[in-house]
Amino acid sequence: MLWTAAGVVAIAFLIGLEIVSRRSAGVPGPLTTQVREMVFAPKPGPLYGGLALMMVVLSRRQRFIAAGVAIGVDALFVLGRWACGVRVEEGHLFGNGALWAMLGCAVFALTRRTGPERALLLKGVGLGLLLVTGRKIGDSWLLITSKTRPTVLDPYVATADHALGNPSWLAGRALDAVGPVASHLLGLIYAQLAVAAIVVALYQLRKVAAERRFPRHHLVRTFLLIGLLGPAVYMVFPVVGPVFAYGPGASGTGGVEWAVANLWPHTPPSILPPHPVPYDGITPRNCMPSLHTAWATAIFIHTRTGPRLLRYAGTFWLVATLSATLGFGYHYGVDLVAGVVFSLTVEAALRTFDRGWDRSGVRLVAHGTAVFAALLVSYRWLPVDMATHPWLFGPLVLLAMGSVIHGYLRTTRAWAAPSTAQALRPEPQPEPV
Repeated sequence: MLWTAAGVVAIAFLIGLEIVSRRSAGVPGPLTTQVREMVFAPKPGPLYGGLALMMVVLSRRQRFIAAGVAIGVDALFVLGRWACGVRVEEGHLFGNGALWAMLGCAVFALTRRTGPERALLLKGVGLGLLLVTGRKIGDSWLLITSKTRPTVLDPYVATADHALGNPSWLAGRALDAVGPVASHLLGLIYAQLAVAAIVVALYQLRKVAAERRFPRHHLVRTFLLIGLLGPAVYMVFPVVGPVFAYGPGASGTGGVEWAVANLWPHTPPSILPPHPVPYDGITPRNCMPSLHTAWATAIFIHTRTGPRLLRYAGTFWLVATLSATLGFGYHYGVDLVAGVVFSLTVEAALRTFDRGWDRSGVRLVAHGTAVFAALLVSYRWLPVDMATHPWLFGPLVLLAMGSVIHGYLRTTRAWAAPSTAQALRPEPQPEPV
């Protein structure tokens, strides 16, 4: 019943986003673009990552068959396009086969499986398709923010960022000084965040095929919910980032003509009363909160229970992602603080839901939500005070984030303690006669 209800809600959401995309942005939404990619060259994305997640429910033999079908279908599409002289963009060559293989497994589950086996296989297909469709949903959301929010609030965030010492400006200068090798490495890590998430998720789901059930909680749930809820905040607090609002732009969008001033990363902006500023209709308003930070934080959390190599990788990916978001000028420091709080609150909400909304979990979620809201209110309504009193507001912002981190650690450790204590409790012994 729960999975059926979730499926109905997901389909309704996709239909609604399709309508909004066409009306507000004048472009097809996630459903249309996903259907198109069954035939046309797909955009770069986690198509084979979604197939890998789906295959956690398959036996070894079935995995070879599914992978072979995906590769074979892709080969046919590539040969067909070559024979017809169809030119495709770089990176858009493969992926159709993965989508066809997942849909084939769904048909197989409905026609050749019954009961728990059918449900398990459909859950695997749904998990893979959710990852693939999540990318389309994100693209639609970002385009909607750029079309429906003609002004941005970057001057407010840049002013509030003085409380933390303008870390994006410092990181940008440091990255310039280090050289192109470090920039290339950080750019690769920043762009391949989904790959890191898939690796961690595959480790967490490695026993599904043997146990014939999914674990109660895993990274994919947190990853998808962060991506679903985060863009709603973009609509409330539209921000493009320092390299756009105070620099030449990046990735083919923005430009000095749209910037408040060409200052990043060498000259921090002056402390002046901020006001909304217009920006182009292409650049996504996707800075507040930093979802890259939120996703990297989720990866870090979910690697804590893994082997040493996975824990080291999770830590490295978090540090590198934070360095990239600041060093490339994609985010302000206060965006990252909001992203950490947002991630921990979402993770706490999912774990509390699994526990039946017990009191400690509800308190943690309420605390994280209150801190997140307080941060947004402060950035919007108190930026000048934050900038002129950094010795007060800087520590307060960090302490607010620290309180959520401390609350999460304390609550989750308390959740784990009863089971540990129960396991270590000795069996009662009969009294001597």
